[in-house]
Amino acid sequence: MKFASTVFRIVFFVVLATANMVAHAADSMSYSFGTGNSTRMGRIGAQWWWGKKWRVSEGLHIGGYWDLSIAQWQGRRYRSTDNHQDITDIGITPVFRLQRDSRVGWYGEGGVGAHLLSSLYDNGGRQLSTAFEFGDHIGIGYVTASGVDVGLLIQHFSNGGIKHPNDGVNFAVMRVSFSF
Repeated sequence: MKFASTVFRIVFFVVLATANMVAHAADSMSYSFGTGNSTRMGRIGAQWWWGKKWRVSEGLHIGGYWDLSIAQWQGRRYRSTDNHQDITDIGITPVFRLQRDSRVGWYGEGGVGAHLLSSLYDNGGRQLSTAFEFGDHIGIGYVTASGVDVGLLIQHFSNGGIKHPNDGVNFAVMRVSFSF
C-alpha cells in the first residue's frame, strides 16, 4: 500500500506541474471542493467537449464532455478514530449535459465514470474494499457569458457490489470551471 500511495502522489504532482499544458489541450479546466461522510475532497479536472448534440427542443440540446480528474481525499475519522486518511483519486467520466445551444445559462448534468483510489477507504464506519470505484454524479449549474461555469453536484462512489464491504462514499461538491 505504501508503494501505491507514493506512486499516486507522484502522479498527482506531475499532473499539477503539467496543468498548464493540459489546459491548452482541453476545452475547460475545473476546480472542485466537496465534503461528505467525514471526508473532505479537493479535485482538479480537464474537460473535452463532445462534438455530438441531441436536439431536445428549439435552443435546447443534450451534449456532453469527458472529464479527466485527480483528487485528494482526507478522511477525518480513519477507522472510526480521530486519525486522518489521505487518498488520491484518479478518474475519467463521460458526462451528459442538458443545456442551451449557446452553452450559456442554467444546465443539468449527470455522469458515471471509473476511478482508481490510492488506498482502500475506511472512514467513519464506512468502507470500500476495492481501489477501483465507480463515481456517479448529478448536478445543476450556471454558465456565464464569459464561460465561467459554477455547479453544485451530488457525487457517490461505490464499487458496484464487486466486493464487500461496499458502503459507498457521498460528497456534496461545488465546482468552478473555466473555458478556453
